[in-house]
Amino acid sequence: MNKPVGTPIRGEEHWTNKGEDVRLYMWNKYADSSGPAGTILFVHGSSMASVPTFDLQVPGRGDSSAMDYFASRGFDTWCVDMEGYGKSTKTRDNNAPISYGADDCFAAATYIQKLRGKKPLLVYGISSGALRAALFAQRHPEMVKRLALDAHVWTGEGSPTLAERRKRLAEYRTKNRRPIDRAFVHSIFNRDHPGTADDKVVEAFADAILKYDDSVPTGTYVDMCANLPICDPEKITVPTIIMRGQWDGIASFADLTKFFEKLPNPDKQFAVMPGIAHASIQQKNYAIVFHILLSWFTQPDPVYTGH
Repeated sequence: MNKPVGTPIRGEEHWTNKGEDVRLYMWNKYADSSGPAGTILFVHGSSMASVPTFDLQVPGRGDSSAMDYFASRGFDTWCVDMEGYGKSTKTRDNNAPISYGADDCFAAATYIQKLRGKKPLLVYGISSGALRAALFAQRHPEMVKRLALDAHVWTGEGSPTLAERRKRLAEYRTKNRRPIDRAFVHSIFNRDHPGTADDKVVEAFADAILKYDDSVPTGTYVDMCANLPICDPEKITVPTIIMRGQWDGIASFADLTKFFEKLPNPDKQFAVMPGIAHASIQQKNYAIVFHILLSWFTQPDPVYTGH
């Protein structure tokens, strides 16, 4: 996974508005501003901001940053802090549910298209970020070229992590934010199948997360415990890949295969990632994640569709 020799990767921060009272922070990395391979929008999950997830720098870990990996291969890469996370607005009286996250994706995509041109985006979401991305694609299919849903969940059936999380649902419903700390970050990697991530990566991830947040919104937890399904697979018309880690405790295989069957676009794939639990990009087998995603984002459009 060595980077090809080429233009140095640049990083730039951007800001956009959602309505009149929300500012959303965006981070952009690219090696060629034209983004000849396409423009990617990365969408983060429930418990961390976007930069720790997608631009994590770990000395000695080649291609540790997903944004660097794809930028070095000609993509224009973007991530956005959802409302309530990282550098984005945290002052409104709400718990930032998944529907708000889909609105954040729309605001970010609108900004990117205004800046780069109205080409549909390649969109990757992980965990509740997959739900945000899926709902965004359901609402705005014209803005999405290809969709990747990693650690996605549909009805929650057969999910041991969500079954455990529901025990605290009453508590989550009483407040807009929940605390996070280093022990919590460790739990992400220990709850499904310990050993899937290197300790130094987990610690670097925790350092990066806690630099931005010591609490995060409760809305995605409430939605995933009590309000599933959030999106309708029959209304997601864009090409879609479902990516599931072998040991992911959020997304059961049976739940996802039923979701997959209902996706109407025949340009779809289901990928099981061996040796991976929930936070796929931070796992020891992250090279598999990048390979699958790169293949999906560079797949040619069909010449013949039968229509």
